[in-house]
Amino acid sequence: MNTIGKRYGVLAVCAALLIALDQWAKSMAYNTLRVNGPLVLIKGVFELLYSENRGAAFGILQGKQWFFFLVAAAVVIAVLVFVAKLPSGNRYLPLYISMVLLLSGAVGNLIDRAVRGFVVDFFYFSLIDFPIFNVADCYVVCAAGLLILLIGFFYKEDELSFLSPKKGE
Repeated sequence: MNTIGKRYGVLAVCAALLIALDQWAKSMAYNTLRVNGPLVLIKGVFELLYSENRGAAFGILQGKQWFFFLVAAAVVIAVLVFVAKLPSGNRYLPLYISMVLLLSGAVGNLIDRAVRGFVVDFFYFSLIDFPIFNVADCYVVCAAGLLILLIGFFYKEDELSFLSPKKGE
């Protein structure tokens, strides 16, 4: 991707599609699971269970909506700056994908907070009593995991020099 405009365009289209999938899934959970109760997919292992999350992961920071809006805004700005600095070429495509996922997850949950005042969660692994989560959370976790792998094992230090501020910045 050569121009910043083209990068942002592709980023916007990909993120919009992922956000639409997230919002559709949450809408289904809100309209179905909230009314009809949980849907057990694998007894004792995995179910779709409606939950209203007014905090962050694992229920922390309950009721601190202003904090989540600030974090989401910071993530959006950071992603836009990162994408603008990202070198051209297929070598950096995995980093670009991680930014699409991160942006989609942050905006997907931000939409819930802005519209409903809480985030709709519905994936529940009952076997390990894992906290209930949603599609946007999956995007963020995948982005973080991908970034850790890429920065830790895939890219050499000099390939990430574009992240360092230049003189005068």
